[in-house]
Amino acid sequence: MGVILLRHTRPEVAEGTCYGRTDYPPAESFSEEAAEVLAALPPVHRVLSSPLLRCTRLADHIGAARDLPVEIDPRLIEIDFGAWEGTPWAEVPRDGLDHWAAHFYDSRPHGGESVGMFYARVVPFLDEMHGTGTVLAVTHAGLMRAALHHAGREGAWQMKFPYGSFIELP
Repeated sequence: MGVILLRHTRPEVAEGTCYGRTDYPPAESFSEEAAEVLAALPPVHRVLSSPLLRCTRLADHIGAARDLPVEIDPRLIEIDFGAWEGTPWAEVPRDGLDHWAAHFYDSRPHGGESVGMFYARVVPFLDEMHGTGTVLAVTHAGLMRAALHHAGREGAWQMKFPYGSFIELP
């Protein structure tokens, strides 16, 4: 029993775009991707979701297939990249990226959330879910990184997660 963190399927956004809170819908490939996700998931007792459409649509699909209600939890939303939202990463100002890299936890040159603010939002969710049965949280790669960092995983903030992939936490 534990928490399963599932990254949403591919969103309808250009590759290489910076996005966190921007509410992009799932891509046209949603049906095929969702079927693959559903086939790979173990049994769960609860389904929770980030409020963003790219997550709720997948959570609703899973909930319907497993006959489980979907609960929306705003703590599961991705980090807010502020002014960088919707900008190609290649066009994000270099000085802002350098400052963010040098002061990763506290910097927010984009005006959105700092990693520290994001982490402070995620940890209470993780702690609250501990020991409540097998919970599926349909969420984002940033939250998966924060969870692994919280669990003590070395290099968690640099990890990559394919769309539709999931991790299991005890």
